[in-house]
Amino acid sequence: MENNKPKSTSKSFEYLDIIIVVYVVVLVLSNIASSAKIIDWGISLGPIALSFDAGTILFPISYIFGDVITEVYGYRRARRIIWIGFGALAFSALVFFLVQVLPGESTWEASVGQETYNQILGSMSSGGIILASLAGYFAGSFSNAIIMVLMKTITKGKLLWSRTIGSTIVGEAFDTFMFILVASTLGVFPWSLFWSLTITNYIFKVAMEATMTPVTYWVINKLKRAESVDVFDGNTDLSPFKFK
Repeated sequence: MENNKPKSTSKSFEYLDIIIVVYVVVLVLSNIASSAKIIDWGISLGPIALSFDAGTILFPISYIFGDVITEVYGYRRARRIIWIGFGALAFSALVFFLVQVLPGESTWEASVGQETYNQILGSMSSGGIILASLAGYFAGSFSNAIIMVLMKTITKGKLLWSRTIGSTIVGEAFDTFMFILVASTLGVFPWSLFWSLTITNYIFKVAMEATMTPVTYWVINKLKRAESVDVFDGNTDLSPFKFK
């Protein structure tokens, strides 16, 4: 078990860099998918059609990684990685904006066209989807990590399933509501889909996390043994507004 001291950030881990890369890739890909397509399951919950943005397929995986990182490596490293993900999302938006404003080649313009790009990937560089994604990600990721830390202290490191599922219930609620609210307010999604997207996204994300609990258990236990670390954050400053 690792004590949560400032010098602990210098400890070298064999798998942490791999986890960070996969985490960031999942975040960016889910953001692209969210702006590219809305999927309709063809079923309804009463009067509400169960539609969801395509990023919902991938995004819950980032919460599984968030749980693993916080549980194994501690909140201070998780906070740093959350901010790295935040920066990656902002940078990807900048790249899509630069691609959007650069002049298109004539053959591409004739076969694909700027308007097609604008309709599908252009929203990745629009203020609406960027603000919605960053607001949802910030609120959801930090609330998820903080709940994990608090519940680990309360349960004295036991009942891992209660932490992974409990933190997801809270984190995904903040994330989903903030994302859909900001996106709808700024015109990315029509208000007519607000509750459909919110409820469907939330149910799908929480259900996926609960279903993946055995895998999460396995990964966490393997990492704790492989990395010889299991951080308890009893005295950690849980403010999200730090990088170290």
